[in-house]
Amino acid sequence: MKRLIHSLLTTSILTTSILTLAAASAQAEQPALVLYETKGQQAIRQEGIAFIELDPKAPDYGKILAQIPLPPDLVSHHIFYNPKRDRAYITSLGRPELRVLDVTSFPYRTKVVPVPGCVVGEDIAFSEAQDRWYLTCMGSSVVIVGDAKTDEMLDTIALPAPYPHGITVHDGIDRMLVTSTINPKDPTDAGESIVVIQPSTGKVLSTHKVSDKPSPSGTAPVEIFFVPGAEPPVAYITNMNEGRIWIAEWQRETEAFSFRGDFDFAAIGQGVALEVYFNAAGDRAYVTTALPGHLNAFDISDPRAPKHLYAAEAAGGAHHLVFSPDGNRAYVQNSLINIPGMNDGSISVIDLVAGKKLGSIDTFKDAGLTINTIMLTPEAEDFHAH
Repeated sequence: MKRLIHSLLTTSILTTSILTLAAASAQAEQPALVLYETKGQQAIRQEGIAFIELDPKAPDYGKILAQIPLPPDLVSHHIFYNPKRDRAYITSLGRPELRVLDVTSFPYRTKVVPVPGCVVGEDIAFSEAQDRWYLTCMGSSVVIVGDAKTDEMLDTIALPAPYPHGITVHDGIDRMLVTSTINPKDPTDAGESIVVIQPSTGKVLSTHKVSDKPSPSGTAPVEIFFVPGAEPPVAYITNMNEGRIWIAEWQRETEAFSFRGDFDFAAIGQGVALEVYFNAAGDRAYVTTALPGHLNAFDISDPRAPKHLYAAEAAGGAHHLVFSPDGNRAYVQNSLINIPGMNDGSISVIDLVAGKKLGSIDTFKDAGLTINTIMLTPEAEDFHAH
């Protein structure tokens, strides 16, 4: 009975303000999409997509504007927009499929795209030059290649390093970089490499260790992103277990990358380095660390020499974020795959100028839920490269 009451209460909280998108858009100043799920391990489980208002001046600030339910065994993980921002791709840790949403009108129409052979679907990257999308499958150690126009699955790239997670594409140099992270069945079994692939051919070109320690180092590189506009290209890598940033630099003479370690979060009492975001001006990078939960700012005027500016307190599981329209605030979603101690469930509001936490949106946390990702709605101007 207690579980039933909790379930009904949670459902009531999430459904009292369901609106059409037209009404939501008329009232909302900065709506965002979040993927949510029941916090912790409970017998009755919920998952869904919710629209939430982030503008502090809006009368419905912090409130849910609408929601779309998802299957409770999907274990929805990330949302990625295609370059045209007319489709959203939801990855699944629980099923060999993608949920693809037509976001041009509301309610969003959803189609299920089967991706056989993909176990624990993680990240997606797009190549406009190849008209392809690429999905990392951490549990089956492959990258799935799909047609970006039809969403038809085209190919499977087997990787020489296990547990792919992060992925980034640079069409200018015809290169794709993929991280080797952790075994989803055994988190003590962790990778330590970056795999370089040529998108135009699908060929694996090389594998590079990103650790100064003897193998197996277990550093678990988790995410990798090219710095927008950097020439020659530069990518930042977050080593999750090591708690450190690594840098990949493109060498034009050899048409290959060099790799080196850089900032050490462990030295300032932080661990579990996760995401990297860049501001619109391209002179700041923001890196989340999940334990105990911080947002770190870096001056990247010289992208090859990032300078740490501050660490703003967030909450356990600090992970994804979005920016305010003026770029002065960040909204940090606090949960890492619902791991106890790193699944706070709140959204921390960070003043990026002062480098301080302004407050917390606890709508989902108070409802017994946690959030897996946060994205601005597709019509909003995109203030980050990710």
